[in-house]
Amino acid sequence: MSRSPSLPDRPHRDIDPDLPDAERLEALRGHFVDLVDVNEQLSDQLEEADERRERLRERVDRVERENETLKSSSLYIATVEDVMDNGNVIVKQHGNNQEVLTEVSPRIADRVTAGDRVAVNDSFAIQRILEAETDARAQSMEITERPQVGYEDIGGIDEQIREVREAVEQPLAEPEVFEKVGIEPPSGVLLYGPPGTGKTMLAKAVANKTDATFIKMAGSELVRKFIGEGSRLVRDLFEMAREREPAIIFIDEIDAIAATRTESKTSGDAEVQRTMMQLLAEMDGFEARGEIRIIAATNRFDMLDRAILRPGRFDRLIEVPEPNQEGRERILEIHTRGMNVSDGIDFAALAEETDGYSGAEIESLATEAGMFAIRADRDEVRHEDFLEAFEKIENDDSSDVISSAGYFYQ
Repeated sequence: MSRSPSLPDRPHRDIDPDLPDAERLEALRGHFVDLVDVNEQLSDQLEEADERRERLRERVDRVERENETLKSSSLYIATVEDVMDNGNVIVKQHGNNQEVLTEVSPRIADRVTAGDRVAVNDSFAIQRILEAETDARAQSMEITERPQVGYEDIGGIDEQIREVREAVEQPLAEPEVFEKVGIEPPSGVLLYGPPGTGKTMLAKAVANKTDATFIKMAGSELVRKFIGEGSRLVRDLFEMAREREPAIIFIDEIDAIAATRTESKTSGDAEVQRTMMQLLAEMDGFEARGEIRIIAATNRFDMLDRAILRPGRFDRLIEVPEPNQEGRERILEIHTRGMNVSDGIDFAALAEETDGYSGAEIESLATEAGMFAIRADRDEVRHEDFLEAFEKIENDDSSDVISSAGYFYQ
């Protein structure tokens, strides 16, 4: 226990009244200096005492709060399922999904509605209403920085770009056009096709060209370990989109949660189907979707459940195929416009050689050609660099096939 600081000794000087005036004045001046010094010491001690008192007060407050917490009972989180006419409510406690008919505190009875998150005590009586919760994982899926991809960066799919802009961008930018004609704009767009053909880039370009909130998620991220987590995340994503309208939701790898339903009884398959049912409910619920547009992409169109494909959910099914020769030539020009290339490069011939290549593979070809120029200690990429890169990629693909076959026949 700390001891209080001792008070300084009070200065005392006996001044002889018979001293000459000059000496007596000097003695008085010295006595005054002593008094000032004592006053400063007392001020410092008073300040230290005030600080110590403040610390003790904080300790007392903390102990009192801890004491109140120990004396009070724990509260549990629940959701209001229904509000009855007699003022009672049905709540479902999180964790055990137990539904209970309970009463509401009179001070908050007029503010409780179905769907509210509430805190209940051991008797399930509602104590207070909690703020609406949005999963932090849902918030992290909002893209705050606009992607640096434009429609001019995508080659070979001009028709697909036009259809996506009509279905997603135009309803947000020019809703009056659809009102004049008297039709509802397409509510969703599904992009399907082989990997690397530009489906994700197309979604990024839409995000770049609109002022809408862009929310990106992968279907695999919605497949959760615990029961109800996936459907809750879907619900939170759409709730966040409604709060931030206009909004675009991009679901990549949608086949991860929207595959054809089977008779499997495993908990994992049941959870995936539960998540898909929540997605279907959000896409065409009783409430109008508002200024929310959905873009989805998949490489496995054949796996999708028919329920997800019907009109009203995805009104436009847009195939994004591998580019034709003209498209491949355009893609080569796009991916080499920032490169130092020689005038002797024949893009038409390269486009013909790359028959069957996707846009991503053509981008990889351009990068590999640049690497060959660097190895040759040149700062200019030539036509032969592309030929060597093409040969390398072809050989790598062949070796992958051979190694895979060897693995199966071991």
